[in-house]
Amino acid sequence: MSTETLQVELAERSYPIQFSGSHAALKAEVQRLRQAGRKLRVISDARVLDAQPDYLAQAGFRDSEILSHPPGEKTKSIEIFSQSLSYLAGQACGRDCALFAFGGGVIGDLAGYVAASYLRGIDYYQIPTTLLSMVDSSVGGKTGINLPEGKNLVGAFWQPRAVYIDTNLLQTLSAREFAAGMAEVIKYGLLADAQLLADLEASGGLGADAPELPEVVRRCCAIKAQVVSDDEKETAQTGGRALLNLGHTFAHAIENVAGYGTYLHGEAVAIGLVLATRLSVELGQLRTAEIERVENIIAAYRLPIRLKESLRGEDLMLAMQRDKKNRAGKMRFVTLQALGQATTSDGVTPQLVEEIWANA
Repeated sequence: MSTETLQVELAERSYPIQFSGSHAALKAEVQRLRQAGRKLRVISDARVLDAQPDYLAQAGFRDSEILSHPPGEKTKSIEIFSQSLSYLAGQACGRDCALFAFGGGVIGDLAGYVAASYLRGIDYYQIPTTLLSMVDSSVGGKTGINLPEGKNLVGAFWQPRAVYIDTNLLQTLSAREFAAGMAEVIKYGLLADAQLLADLEASGGLGADAPELPEVVRRCCAIKAQVVSDDEKETAQTGGRALLNLGHTFAHAIENVAGYGTYLHGEAVAIGLVLATRLSVELGQLRTAEIERVENIIAAYRLPIRLKESLRGEDLMLAMQRDKKNRAGKMRFVTLQALGQATTSDGVTPQLVEEIWANA
């Protein structure tokens, strides 16, 4: 395998993550699909298209093939999902249609679920444009939309045919969105790569133009690709793909109760990582001193470590009870046995979780 690509190994559904030379590779794939007579469609959002007005055209896409949605978490809804399906049906797209997601995590999750659902499944490709989607959501085949009751409660496992990661796209990303992506990078260091965490700590902050950023992105993708290959559909009784949700049980509750869009996903994850660290200490898995270390790393990347304003504990607990990782009606959390080593912890008492929230 070339150093320009990383393979997600899933037998006949294996696919490449393309790094350097990704735009040229994308252009070549578009030409190949056209020569095969296949229809191409793109789902994106207005903000991405404004920031990168020529990117798709230079890859060989036509304006008439692009469906644009409003930016933001509210786009991951049943309404926008329905509109997207109707768009494909209205254009008489058949089973050989190839759908491309050009955007951040919201667009990638939405477009992936559209692809999984339309005509019982069509090919789709990921072109992530945010740091968060590059290191996390574009890889692994988790697709879905939100319900008012909770995040990602509707969806499907549907793997892309390829992922095209071009870190040049991050040059137009806002500082807030870039920071949100760093929360997921920090998450990977915490759960599986102590050296990555130490490198992030030593750098004191990375920007979109940092020369080491492409390698950091690749390290995160390598971790995720390995975990997904081992436990694609999160069926492992312990550990497995669930570990990728470190901090997310708390984060999803924050997003749901505060209202989608109040916090960027990565901002909620940053707070969730602090709370997961605190829970790990309370369970006797970590030393108390590790809380301050984790907080300092997160704060160095201009991310929140506490809630902006308090949220009702009852609402947060109710949101957590709908978490997909729960088993047999009991809450299940991803915790840390060490910084760089995560585990799943079952049967955490509601009283302990309420205490953790009280200090959020």
